[in-house]
Amino acid sequence: MSALYVVKIGGNIIDDEKKLSSFLKDFAAVKGHKILIHGGGKLATKLAEQMNIPQQMIDGRRITDAETLKIVTMVYAGYINKNIVAQLQANNCNAIGLSGADGNVILAHKRNHPTIDYGFAGDVDAVNTSLLKSIIDQQIAVVMAPITHDQKGQLLNTNADTIAQEVANALSTVYDVQLIYSFEKSGVLLDANDDSTVIPSIDPAYYQQLKSEQKIFAGMIPKLDNAFAALNRGVKKVIIGKAEQLTDLITGKSGTSIVA
Repeated sequence: MSALYVVKIGGNIIDDEKKLSSFLKDFAAVKGHKILIHGGGKLATKLAEQMNIPQQMIDGRRITDAETLKIVTMVYAGYINKNIVAQLQANNCNAIGLSGADGNVILAHKRNHPTIDYGFAGDVDAVNTSLLKSIIDQQIAVVMAPITHDQKGQLLNTNADTIAQEVANALSTVYDVQLIYSFEKSGVLLDANDDSTVIPSIDPAYYQQLKSEQKIFAGMIPKLDNAFAALNRGVKKVIIGKAEQLTDLITGKSGTSIVA
């Protein structure tokens, strides 16, 4: 099986034009099959404020009411997605931008939570592996926006980390998948305020130890839970680290490798 890199890029890199441009240069230079999954950064929140649409967050998750859904669709699947695609083309990397509704690539359902109404937030049901494979095998990089649909005409806002994991899981049946979460930190840190305390490698036993000693800051736990879930479902390797060091993340020179 040939290698496939599924790379998720954090919102704060998207908010910084220089950092984004440099990251996309590195991504364009990655040899072989690749998918880039992005969120939306602060642009959606800024637009909502300008349009006087109140934004509500619960545990870092946006509550997506009908008006907010319009904004995130415009920002994520529109401006940000196409801006990334255009910049990749400028770096001689042929790319295609997709939302979950395009080509029926990600089918989801409206989140059903016992106590919280997340509005039009979607949880993933299925990934169209054969469509993605047919695009990837033509040496075209896929750029995915975190907007999905329910096949009944309803668009849904879906967490980009979740999409990265679901896409990586689905494609691990046809490729050797490495899932890379790239964001502003250098990796999983022993001290959240000190970038030099990167843990180079974490296996399940060490993860339990770090959790029981409360050495991992809360924001990282869902990412790591997702990482181990992905390994259990066939993903070869999960890497967490700094977006500016993408090349080193892929070669194992930086970041944290999550291993089974």
